[in-house]
Amino acid sequence: MDEDCACCTQVHTQFDFWVGSWETYNPDNTLAGNNIIEKIQDNCILRENWTSSSGGYTGTSYNFYNLLAQQWEQIWIDNGGQTLHLKGNLVDGSMILSSDKTRDLKGHEVINRITWTPNDDGSVRQLWEVLNVSENKWTIAFDGLYKKTKI
Repeated sequence: MDEDCACCTQVHTQFDFWVGSWETYNPDNTLAGNNIIEKIQDNCILRENWTSSSGGYTGTSYNFYNLLAQQWEQIWIDNGGQTLHLKGNLVDGSMILSSDKTRDLKGHEVINRITWTPNDDGSVRQLWEVLNVSENKWTIAFDGLYKKTKI
């Protein structure tokens, strides 16, 4: 570890597979949006800047390894005022982050789980699932394939 870099440890690089400039595609291969993931604050934060391909929807997340809690965390804020706080770790090569129980816009108690899986071709799959706690039923909120853009 570089003594001058507090966030250059092996655990701090676990999510580096998501760093880059991406086009994100829906399962039907239509463009969902563009995303830029970059490391900031001396490699301590991965900042995401999302822009949807339709509707002017944007959002930013801050992803970091919390040394005290020994887990990854994500704080998401979008241009509609919605927020999401996720926590978790790298499991079998995939980053899996989940929320605590929260309420959706309809008042249902839910748990969000997002899994990022790097593929052999350099792409990354992001699968966002939502558990309706009272029904004990998972639904897919988003299933996107990240492909690096040529800069």
